[in-house]
Amino acid sequence: MRIATTIFLTDETISPVRLARELEQRGFAGLYLPQHTHIPASRDTPAPMGEPLPPEYGRAYDPFVALAQAAAVTHRIGIGTGVCLVAQHDPIVLAKQVASLDHLSGGRFTFGVGFGWNVEEAADHGVEWRSRRRLVRDRMALMRALWAEEPTAYVGEFGAVRASWAHPKPVQAPRERKGDLPLIGPRTLLGGGAGPRLFAAIAEYADGWMPVGGKGLREDLPELRRVWREAGRHGEPEVVPYAVHPSAGKLAHLADMGIEETVVGLPSGDEAEVLRALDAHAEFL
Repeated sequence: MRIATTIFLTDETISPVRLARELEQRGFAGLYLPQHTHIPASRDTPAPMGEPLPPEYGRAYDPFVALAQAAAVTHRIGIGTGVCLVAQHDPIVLAKQVASLDHLSGGRFTFGVGFGWNVEEAADHGVEWRSRRRLVRDRMALMRALWAEEPTAYVGEFGAVRASWAHPKPVQAPRERKGDLPLIGPRTLLGGGAGPRLFAAIAEYADGWMPVGGKGLREDLPELRRVWREAGRHGEPEVVPYAVHPSAGKLAHLADMGIEETVVGLPSGDEAEVLRALDAHAEFL
Protein backbone atom coordinates (compact mmCIF):
# COMPACT_ATOMS: atom_id res chain seq x y z
CA MET A 1 0.00 0.00 0.00
CA ARG A 2 1.21 3.48 -0.90
CA ILE A 3 1.15 5.95 1.99
CA ALA A 4 0.56 9.57 0.98
CA THR A 5 -0.03 12.58 3.24
CA THR A 6 -2.30 15.58 3.60
CA ILE A 7 -1.88 18.76 5.58
CA PHE A 8 -3.21 22.29 5.80
CA LEU A 9 -0.13 24.23 4.70
CA THR A 10 -0.34 27.86 5.78
CA ASP A 11 1.82 30.92 6.33
CA GLU A 12 2.49 29.57 9.84
CA THR A 13 3.50 25.97 9.02
CA ILE A 14 6.35 24.07 7.47
CA SER A 15 6.91 25.26 3.90
CA PRO A 16 5.73 23.29 0.83
CA VAL A 17 9.34 22.95 -0.39
CA ARG A 18 10.68 21.61 2.90
CA LEU A 19 7.81 19.17 3.35
CA ALA A 20 7.94 17.87 -0.23
CA ARG A 21 11.65 17.16 0.01
CA GLU A 22 11.19 15.33 3.30
CA LEU A 23 8.34 13.22 1.92
CA GLU A 24 10.36 12.16 -1.10
CA GLN A 25 13.49 11.39 0.91
CA ARG A 26 11.54 9.33 3.45
CA GLY A 27 9.64 7.26 0.89
CA PHE A 28 6.11 8.65 1.22
CA ALA A 29 3.98 8.37 -1.92
CA GLY A 30 2.50 11.82 -2.21
CA LEU A 31 1.16 15.11 -0.92
CA TYR A 32 -2.49 16.19 -1.14
CA LEU A 33 -3.56 19.72 -0.18
CA PRO A 34 -7.05 20.98 0.68
CA GLN A 35 -8.65 24.19 -0.54
CA HIS A 36 -10.59 27.02 1.02
CA THR A 37 -10.45 30.39 -0.68
CA HIS A 38 -11.68 32.13 2.48
CA ILE A 39 -13.81 31.45 5.55
CA PRO A 40 -16.50 34.12 6.09
CA ALA A 41 -16.38 35.38 9.65
CA SER A 42 -20.18 35.43 9.73
CA ARG A 43 -20.40 31.76 8.85
CA ASP A 44 -23.64 30.04 9.88
CA THR A 45 -22.87 26.65 8.32
CA PRO A 46 -21.75 24.14 10.97
CA ALA A 47 -18.43 22.54 10.12
CA PRO A 48 -18.78 18.78 9.57
CA MET A 49 -15.48 18.19 11.39
CA GLY A 50 -16.80 19.96 14.49
CA GLU A 51 -16.55 23.36 16.10
CA PRO A 52 -14.69 25.58 16.62
CA LEU A 53 -13.24 25.51 13.14
CA PRO A 54 -9.43 25.27 13.35
CA PRO A 55 -7.69 28.51 12.30
CA GLU A 56 -5.75 26.83 9.48
CA TYR A 57 -8.97 26.65 7.44
CA GLY A 58 -8.80 30.41 6.96
CA ARG A 59 -5.02 30.50 6.38
CA ALA A 60 -4.44 27.71 3.86
CA TYR A 61 -2.24 28.35 0.84
CA ASP A 62 -3.76 28.06 -2.59
CA PRO A 63 -3.16 24.36 -3.33
CA PHE A 64 -2.07 24.85 -6.94
CA VAL A 65 0.62 27.35 -5.99
CA ALA A 66 1.89 25.21 -3.10
CA LEU A 67 1.80 22.00 -5.15
CA ALA A 68 3.75 23.67 -7.94
CA GLN A 69 6.49 24.41 -5.42
CA ALA A 70 6.38 20.81 -4.20
CA ALA A 71 6.58 19.43 -7.73
CA ALA A 72 9.51 21.66 -8.63
CA VAL A 73 11.78 20.19 -5.92
CA THR A 74 10.79 16.51 -6.27
CA HIS A 75 10.83 13.83 -8.94
CA ARG A 76 8.79 10.90 -7.61
CA ILE A 77 6.00 11.80 -5.20
CA GLY A 78 2.47 12.31 -6.41
CA ILE A 79 0.75 15.64 -5.83
CA GLY A 80 -2.95 16.30 -5.61
CA THR A 81 -5.85 18.34 -4.33
CA GLY A 82 -7.82 17.01 -1.43
CA VAL A 83 -10.12 18.50 -2.50
CA CYS A 84 -10.49 21.27 -5.08
CA LEU A 85 -13.80 23.12 -4.79
CA VAL A 86 -14.54 23.13 -8.52
CA ALA A 87 -17.84 25.03 -8.20
CA GLN A 88 -15.88 28.04 -6.91
CA HIS A 89 -13.66 28.30 -10.01
CA ASP A 90 -13.89 29.66 -13.51
CA PRO A 91 -13.63 26.32 -15.36
CA ILE A 92 -11.57 27.70 -18.26
CA VAL A 93 -8.94 29.08 -15.88
CA LEU A 94 -9.06 25.94 -13.73
CA ALA A 95 -8.57 23.71 -16.78
CA LYS A 96 -5.40 25.66 -17.59
CA GLN A 97 -4.13 25.39 -13.99
CA VAL A 98 -4.74 21.64 -13.79
CA ALA A 99 -3.19 20.92 -17.17
CA SER A 100 -0.17 23.12 -16.45
CA LEU A 101 0.52 21.51 -13.08
CA ASP A 102 0.08 17.99 -14.44
CA HIS A 103 2.31 18.75 -17.43
CA LEU A 104 5.06 20.44 -15.43
CA SER A 105 5.08 17.65 -12.81
CA GLY A 106 5.40 14.93 -15.44
CA GLY A 107 1.90 13.53 -14.91
CA ARG A 108 2.06 13.28 -11.13
CA PHE A 109 -1.15 15.22 -10.40
CA THR A 110 -4.34 13.72 -8.94
CA PHE A 111 -7.42 15.91 -9.22
CA GLY A 112 -9.34 15.46 -5.98
CA VAL A 113 -12.72 17.15 -6.48
CA GLY A 114 -15.28 18.12 -3.85
CA PHE A 115 -18.67 19.79 -3.63
CA GLY A 116 -17.94 21.80 -0.46
CA TRP A 117 -19.65 22.21 2.88
CA ASN A 118 -19.40 25.95 3.57
CA VAL A 119 -22.54 27.59 2.19
CA GLU A 120 -21.29 31.13 2.86
CA GLU A 121 -17.93 30.55 1.16
CA ALA A 122 -19.66 29.17 -1.93
CA ALA A 123 -22.22 32.00 -1.98
CA ASP A 124 -19.44 34.58 -2.18
CA HIS A 125 -18.40 32.85 -5.42
CA GLY A 126 -21.93 33.12 -6.78
CA VAL A 127 -22.69 29.42 -6.26
CA GLU A 128 -26.34 28.46 -5.76
CA TRP A 129 -26.04 25.74 -3.13
CA ARG A 130 -28.76 23.36 -4.29
CA SER A 131 -27.36 23.16 -7.82
CA ARG A 132 -23.66 22.91 -6.94
CA ARG A 133 -23.39 19.20 -7.81
CA ARG A 134 -24.81 19.79 -11.29
CA LEU A 135 -22.47 22.77 -11.59
CA VAL A 136 -19.42 20.63 -10.77
CA ARG A 137 -20.51 18.00 -13.31
CA ASP A 138 -20.93 20.67 -15.97
CA ARG A 139 -17.56 22.27 -15.25
CA MET A 140 -15.77 18.93 -15.37
CA ALA A 141 -17.21 18.31 -18.83
CA LEU A 142 -16.20 21.78 -19.99
CA MET A 143 -12.65 21.29 -18.74
CA ARG A 144 -12.37 17.96 -20.54
CA ALA A 145 -13.41 19.66 -23.76
CA LEU A 146 -10.42 21.97 -23.33
CA TRP A 147 -8.13 19.02 -22.55
CA ALA A 148 -9.15 17.19 -25.73
CA GLU A 149 -6.44 16.77 -28.36
CA GLU A 150 -8.44 18.57 -31.05
CA PRO A 151 -10.38 21.82 -30.56
CA THR A 152 -13.68 20.73 -29.04
CA ALA A 153 -16.70 22.89 -28.26
CA TYR A 154 -18.89 22.35 -25.21
CA VAL A 155 -22.31 23.76 -24.33
CA GLY A 156 -23.68 22.83 -20.93
CA GLU A 157 -26.28 23.84 -18.39
CA PHE A 158 -24.06 26.42 -16.69
CA GLY A 159 -21.32 27.24 -19.18
CA ALA A 160 -19.94 26.88 -22.66
CA VAL A 161 -16.65 27.12 -24.49
CA ARG A 162 -15.90 27.46 -28.17
CA ALA A 163 -13.69 24.92 -29.90
CA SER A 164 -10.29 26.25 -28.84
CA TRP A 165 -6.57 25.73 -28.88
CA ALA A 166 -5.68 25.06 -25.25
CA HIS A 167 -2.22 23.81 -24.37
CA PRO A 168 -0.48 22.29 -22.50
CA LYS A 169 -2.51 19.11 -22.26
CA PRO A 170 -2.54 16.94 -19.14
CA VAL A 171 -0.01 14.13 -19.35
CA GLN A 172 -2.28 11.19 -18.50
CA ALA A 173 -3.68 9.33 -21.48
CA PRO A 174 -7.43 9.17 -22.17
CA ARG A 175 -9.26 6.38 -20.40
CA GLU A 176 -12.61 4.80 -21.25
CA ARG A 177 -15.22 6.88 -23.04
CA LYS A 178 -18.33 8.10 -21.20
CA GLY A 179 -20.80 10.00 -23.33
CA ASP A 180 -19.36 12.37 -25.92
CA LEU A 181 -15.91 12.81 -24.35
CA PRO A 182 -13.36 10.32 -23.05
CA LEU A 183 -12.29 10.59 -19.42
CA ILE A 184 -9.17 12.53 -20.30
CA GLY A 185 -7.01 14.48 -17.89
CA PRO A 186 -5.53 13.62 -14.52
CA ARG A 187 -6.79 10.86 -12.29
CA THR A 188 -9.97 12.29 -10.79
CA LEU A 189 -11.28 11.27 -7.37
CA LEU A 190 -14.53 12.63 -5.91
CA GLY A 191 -14.71 13.38 -2.21
CA GLY A 192 -17.84 13.15 -0.12
CA GLY A 193 -19.97 10.90 2.01
CA ALA A 194 -21.27 7.58 0.72
CA GLY A 195 -24.62 7.68 -1.00
CA PRO A 196 -26.50 7.27 -4.28
CA ARG A 197 -25.78 10.78 -5.61
CA LEU A 198 -22.06 10.57 -4.98
CA PHE A 199 -21.68 7.05 -6.33
CA ALA A 200 -23.63 7.95 -9.48
CA ALA A 201 -21.33 10.95 -10.04
CA ILE A 202 -18.21 8.82 -9.56
CA ALA A 203 -19.46 6.27 -12.07
CA GLU A 204 -20.30 9.02 -14.57
CA TYR A 205 -17.20 11.21 -14.66
CA ALA A 206 -14.51 10.17 -12.17
CA ASP A 207 -11.94 7.44 -11.62
CA GLY A 208 -12.83 6.78 -8.01
CA TRP A 209 -13.66 7.93 -4.52
CA MET A 210 -11.76 9.82 -1.81
CA PRO A 211 -13.68 9.07 1.42
CA VAL A 212 -12.61 10.91 4.56
CA GLY A 213 -11.30 8.53 7.21
CA GLY A 214 -12.37 5.29 5.55
CA LYS A 215 -14.95 4.27 8.16
CA GLY A 216 -17.67 2.00 6.83
CA LEU A 217 -15.87 1.10 3.62
CA ARG A 218 -16.56 -2.62 3.93
CA GLU A 219 -20.28 -1.88 3.66
CA ASP A 220 -19.98 0.92 1.09
CA LEU A 221 -17.55 -0.58 -1.43
CA PRO A 222 -19.91 -3.28 -2.79
CA GLU A 223 -22.55 -0.65 -3.50
CA LEU A 224 -20.07 1.66 -5.24
CA ARG A 225 -18.83 -1.25 -7.36
CA ARG A 226 -22.41 -2.21 -8.27
CA VAL A 227 -23.21 1.35 -9.42
CA TRP A 228 -19.91 1.42 -11.32
CA ARG A 229 -20.70 -1.78 -13.21
CA GLU A 230 -24.29 -0.78 -13.96
CA ALA A 231 -22.98 2.48 -15.48
CA GLY A 232 -20.97 0.39 -17.93
CA ARG A 233 -17.59 1.16 -16.39
CA HIS A 234 -14.77 -1.36 -16.69
CA GLY A 235 -12.38 -2.52 -13.99
CA GLU A 236 -12.80 -1.23 -10.45
CA PRO A 237 -13.21 2.30 -9.09
CA GLU A 238 -10.13 3.53 -7.25
CA VAL A 239 -10.72 4.19 -3.56
CA VAL A 240 -8.23 6.36 -1.67
CA PRO A 241 -9.14 6.89 2.00
CA TYR A 242 -8.23 10.45 2.99
CA ALA A 243 -7.03 12.13 6.22
CA VAL A 244 -6.70 8.75 7.93
CA HIS A 245 -5.34 8.52 11.47
CA PRO A 246 -3.12 5.50 10.86
CA SER A 247 -2.50 2.42 12.92
CA ALA A 248 -1.09 -0.92 11.86
CA GLY A 249 -4.47 -2.56 12.32
CA LYS A 250 -6.37 0.09 10.38
CA LEU A 251 -3.98 0.00 7.43
CA ALA A 252 -4.05 -3.80 7.37
CA HIS A 253 -7.85 -3.66 7.35
CA LEU A 254 -7.80 -1.29 4.37
CA ALA A 255 -5.25 -3.42 2.54
CA ASP A 256 -7.47 -6.49 3.03
CA MET A 257 -10.22 -4.64 1.15
CA GLY A 258 -7.93 -4.02 -1.81
CA ILE A 259 -7.05 -0.41 -1.01
CA GLU A 260 -3.77 0.45 -2.74
CA GLU A 261 -3.27 4.03 -1.52
CA THR A 262 -4.09 5.71 1.78
CA VAL A 263 -3.64 9.39 2.66
CA VAL A 264 -2.63 9.98 6.28
CA GLY A 265 -3.14 13.30 8.02
CA LEU A 266 -0.35 15.52 9.29
CA PRO A 267 -0.71 18.30 11.88
CA SER A 268 -0.87 21.85 10.59
CA GLY A 269 2.26 22.72 12.53
CA ASP A 270 5.72 24.13 12.27
CA GLU A 271 8.65 22.24 10.84
CA ALA A 272 9.60 20.44 14.04
CA GLU A 273 6.04 19.24 14.72
CA VAL A 274 5.48 17.98 11.18
CA LEU A 275 8.81 16.16 11.05
CA ARG A 276 7.98 14.41 14.33
CA ALA A 277 4.71 13.27 12.77
CA LEU A 278 6.57 11.92 9.74
CA ASP A 279 8.91 10.04 12.04
CA ALA A 280 5.89 8.52 13.80
CA HIS A 281 4.35 7.45 10.47
CA ALA A 282 7.59 5.95 9.16
CA GLU A 283 6.73 2.53 10.61
CA PHE A 284 3.86 2.24 8.10
CA LEU A 285 6.00 2.73 5.00
